[in-house]
Amino acid sequence: MGPGRRLRKFRTAAQLSQEEVATRMGVEQTYVSGLERGVRNPTITTLDRAAKALNVDIIELLKK
Repeated sequence: MGPGRRLRKFRTAAQLSQEEVATRMGVEQTYVSGLERGVRNPTITTLDRAAKALNVDIIELLKK
């Protein structure tokens, strides 16, 4: 499972919309959608923002 799928898993578990996560990350909702679908390749900075937006450790998004 890639980081995008883990992002979706944590987002839905937290009952957050893509829009809410995007706002917390400072990006557009379409960017979060692209991350979750695997069409965007996140940088470590993006993953750090996502982890902070979801209140999880970045390691959780990077696990295989």
